[in-house]
Amino acid sequence: MSIPTLTNSDVSATQSRTLWQDAKRSFLKNRLATAGLIVVALFIFMAVFADVLAPTSYRQSDLNSNLRFPSFAHPFGTDPIGRELLSLIIYGARTSLLVGFSVQIIAFGIGLPLGALAGLRGGWVDFAISRLLEVMTAFPGFLFAIFLMSILGTGIPNVILAIGATSWIEVCRLTRGQFLALREREFVTAARSYGADDWRVIIRHLLPHALPPLIIMLALGIPNAIFAEAGLSFLGVGINDPIPSWGKMVSDSLGYIRVYWYIGLFPTLSIALAMLSFNFLGDGLRDALDPTMYNQ
Repeated sequence: MSIPTLTNSDVSATQSRTLWQDAKRSFLKNRLATAGLIVVALFIFMAVFADVLAPTSYRQSDLNSNLRFPSFAHPFGTDPIGRELLSLIIYGARTSLLVGFSVQIIAFGIGLPLGALAGLRGGWVDFAISRLLEVMTAFPGFLFAIFLMSILGTGIPNVILAIGATSWIEVCRLTRGQFLALREREFVTAARSYGADDWRVIIRHLLPHALPPLIIMLALGIPNAIFAEAGLSFLGVGINDPIPSWGKMVSDSLGYIRVYWYIGLFPTLSIALAMLSFNFLGDGLRDALDPTMYNQ
């Protein structure tokens, strides 16, 4: 019986494998994650090119064609003032993704530096930031967003600020935990011995190792922000007219839902599809970036 041997090409291929190559291979094997990525890409494409893809402007209405059921001329039907629901759905994707990504920028812009400092420095810095996290955690996120909207008023910028006001908490907590686990590792000690300051240690050494779980949190945080915006708009404290919002479209459909079922159906399906796709994407990233999940 012959013993298999590794050729030079086999050794080279093994050595060239990296975490990200393994993650890519694992991710592409996950059909649900791949489908989620495709749908998310379609939503982003739809949001970016809404002005080209939408059959009409979201401001354009025709009272002579109001409350038309879905047909060849009106694929998703029309609303009570004669606007094309297909156009509102497409422009609503722009609103939802704008809020979703902007909230994550705020969340990571606040939570990442605070968590990094708390995890790396420890001592009174960690104590102060940890107490701040405990205080902010005491506020229910969605109710706090409603409270802020009652003060700030409606509109996309205020919605982003209201949701982002508490979205940074989990980012900060995760970053702190990752840095606490990594700061005593040998490569950090070696960097310190060469005179690296805190920010160099964070950016060059700790952050790359803490990046996988943060990427997963980013992917899962976007649908949470989209759902929060939809909830605020549904309650009437979110996006201003005439800017389309899926949540506001569902709210506006309540008076017509018994007869004109399609008015609330399509925005509800859009919210559900966006949430499901981002969750599939986040789950796929979680599995792909977990080394224990790789198929050897």
